[in-house]
Amino acid sequence: MKKILFILIICFGIQQSNAQKKIYVSDSFEELSKDHQIIAILPFQTTLNLKSDKKTYSEAQLKELELSEGIAVQQALESYFLNRKRKKKLKIEFQDINTTNRLLHKAEITSEDMDLYAPQELCKILKVDAIISGTLTSRLLLSKDVDTSFDLVTYLKGKSDYGKIIIKLSNKNNGKLLWRYEKTINRKSGKNTRNIINKMMRIASRKFPYEEKI
Repeated sequence: MKKILFILIICFGIQQSNAQKKIYVSDSFEELSKDHQIIAILPFQTTLNLKSDKKTYSEAQLKELELSEGIAVQQALESYFLNRKRKKKLKIEFQDINTTNRLLHKAEITSEDMDLYAPQELCKILKVDAIISGTLTSRLLLSKDVDTSFDLVTYLKGKSDYGKIIIKLSNKNNGKLLWRYEKTINRKSGKNTRNIINKMMRIASRKFPYEEKI
């Protein structure tokens, strides 16, 4: 019984460690963002490692899945921020993601080559004051429901984490990083993309610099 309890304590410690979040807010945020009115949310650059999946994917299929997973994160973030905006808890507006994606397509910018452009270049193309961008790495398709039940064997094998998401907020004038949020994704993170984004952003909301202070 003591051995089992000891193992559970270790697992809990690992779980807590994995749940740690890294949030950065620029010391210059207030000064650089004082005139911000509208922000664009970009499709996320996604890398999938689906080797553990029973299906076999071609290179073209994997590329298509990565694009759709990146769009799913973009949609989930828009949904979250618009909900916060309806509750009058955010100071800024968000460009409709359909408009964002049309402007990116018109400029022949894809998720794959987006990192070749400086944030200020993307802001100019999108006609916004700042952009929210980021990366997602995952060994599961998060846009579909994943198994969130506790699995002791998986934890002991060190395979409880199945991805990482990084969200960045960058300024239009100099491309300066204003805010960054890094989160390891595991079984406790949520069952799908929207669930994961809602949960992690609720936790980070006090650190999101556009939040109205109550």
